[in-house]
Amino acid sequence: MASVAFLGLGVMGYPMAGHLKNKGGHDVTVYNRTAAKAEKWAAQHGGAFAATPAEAAQGKDFVFACVGNDDDLREVTTGARGAFGSLKKGAIFIDNTTASAEVARELDTAAKAGGFHFLDAPVSGGQAGAENGVLTVMVGGEQEPFERARPVIDSFARMVGLMGPAGAGQLTKMINQICIAGLVQGLAEGIHFGKKAGLDIEKVVDVISKGAAGSWQMENRHKTMNAGKYDFGFAVDWMRKDLGICLEEADRNGAKLPVTALVDQFYKDVQGMGGKRWDTSSLLARLEK
Repeated sequence: MASVAFLGLGVMGYPMAGHLKNKGGHDVTVYNRTAAKAEKWAAQHGGAFAATPAEAAQGKDFVFACVGNDDDLREVTTGARGAFGSLKKGAIFIDNTTASAEVARELDTAAKAGGFHFLDAPVSGGQAGAENGVLTVMVGGEQEPFERARPVIDSFARMVGLMGPAGAGQLTKMINQICIAGLVQGLAEGIHFGKKAGLDIEKVVDVISKGAAGSWQMENRHKTMNAGKYDFGFAVDWMRKDLGICLEEADRNGAKLPVTALVDQFYKDVQGMGGKRWDTSSLLARLEK
């Protein structure tokens, strides 16, 4: 059993912290900007809650974070009441936020100066993956702290991989989102085309999903897309945040992402239709408007 803190109890962090307590059997203290949510988690799972990130991290072996963006991450780490001010020597900070590679490298440098370790470890699998404890975790950092942290991360993951030095986890998550964007747009166009052609979409997908066109998105989203229901997964607002990170990084490293840039604008259209909190499969709604 390890002594663990978890900072940020959103739709992902709340169940992830729960798995650390219940599946992993760890001693978990949580922090959330809205204190009532931290109190609710502690009452539900039998853990403890703290008033600040620094208080939550005090004396802990591992500190996890899953917050909104780079600025939120800086607030809970190097901010006035941040965890980096109280982490003990040799502790490991694991950041599950989808953020920039730049902030990951920045925090890795700050952690080294403080005598502890930093791993950028964004996740894929969405709310359902978090609730079921089957997330994919892409890690950037050094081998030794990764090996120590991996058994703890396993509490909410089915796949954990060390991708390279600090920032490599975030870069891998960017590739994940780039690939998803193209897949969802292709699936949306395929379903739209099939409807216009008068085909039975269920029959079509039953056949083509067994061939080269098959994907997780097709298997898990075609039914809800065909029914025009878009409240089953990762929100459009969050996807646009992630694609913005991808496009900014591409500007820095010279990568060409024409399809990603185009799909990002399609998601902007969906936001304009009132679909900010629709899931990413709502690209079909744009084609059918």
